[in-house]
Amino acid sequence: MSSKRALITGITGQDGSYLTEILLEKGYEVHGIIRRSSSFNTQRIDHLYNNPEILNRKLFLHYGDVVDSSSINRLLEKVEPDEIYNLAAQSHVKVSFEVPDYTAQVDALGTLRFIDAIKEVGLDKKAKFYQASTSELYGKAREVPQDENTPFYPRSPYGVAKLYAYWIIKNYREAYNIFAVNGILFNHESPRRGETFVTRKITRAAARIALGLQDKLVLGNLDAKRDWGYAPEYCEGMWRMLQQDEPDDYVLATGETHSVREFCELAFAELGIELEWRGKGVEERGIVKEFDIEVISDKLRVTSNELTTSSHVTSHTSLTNGSVVVEVSPQYFRPTEVDLLMGNPKKAKEKLGWEAKTRLEELVKIMVNADLKKVIEKGY
Repeated sequence: MSSKRALITGITGQDGSYLTEILLEKGYEVHGIIRRSSSFNTQRIDHLYNNPEILNRKLFLHYGDVVDSSSINRLLEKVEPDEIYNLAAQSHVKVSFEVPDYTAQVDALGTLRFIDAIKEVGLDKKAKFYQASTSELYGKAREVPQDENTPFYPRSPYGVAKLYAYWIIKNYREAYNIFAVNGILFNHESPRRGETFVTRKITRAAARIALGLQDKLVLGNLDAKRDWGYAPEYCEGMWRMLQQDEPDDYVLATGETHSVREFCELAFAELGIELEWRGKGVEERGIVKEFDIEVISDKLRVTSNELTTSSHVTSHTSLTNGSVVVEVSPQYFRPTEVDLLMGNPKKAKEKLGWEAKTRLEELVKIMVNADLKKVIEKGY
């Protein structure tokens, strides 16, 4: 068991919550930075936050923000962490086109503020720093698959901001000998993914449609291909990067790519709905080819029995063959699209002993069943 102290920005996000669990299991004292808000946004860590054996004993939360240099400096001096994980970001690619300035302030300059604060408060020889980089750096990919040496070509304000963060980490590492690494993580998902991200949007909608609570799922580019993995495994990879003797940058990926269309097919199939596609472009539709009502009926019964509270969904859908359940809208297209991302995790496997274990089919199954349970429990 470790006696190390870790500081995490973005602790209330998907990755922050999983990383916190991993570090606590390894014996760390974990400190998390949360932004002040008028409403609670700690849902992903409530199971830890509400545990008196953990809160303020093993887990400590502090108000702060990566756009506020004074709060960063103050917390670094107070906590004196051995490891820092900078996961805070405006991480929604489509939204970055609508709030580009804010995205740059958080994702680009927020990283600069943090890495510079480490130097200024004298932690440059003690603390190890992990920067959450992204496969969106590759954007209009120059080669397939992409690895640590593939040229970058970001295609969004988010990708461009993360590119600045990537290079400022490399610069401070070389200029000041700070142990700082970039984790170039390809898409990684889970039941804790935000509901506005396409994977959760799909799995949640599939559950609601199967139960008769929603008619259609509206998406953007169905042809976009991504390398999707399981978030908890990637958070373990983050930790492994900071356990090395020398700092370096690593790609974490599955080495496979699948389209948004394929993700839809898998999600609906898990609920007994076979899709077929008709039309092209914005006219494309996902139509129920076959619907096995026994599948959703069995899942409804089993899931309801698992719940500790009474379920709110008591009847199933009246879906029929030929029902349109997926539509395309230009509203969800990006101004500049990223067509295909697929990572090569060879370096991570050789140097970190890390590899993705959960295949897409299993990932979709995990997410669909988790969303089904939530929908049944809440009734919406």
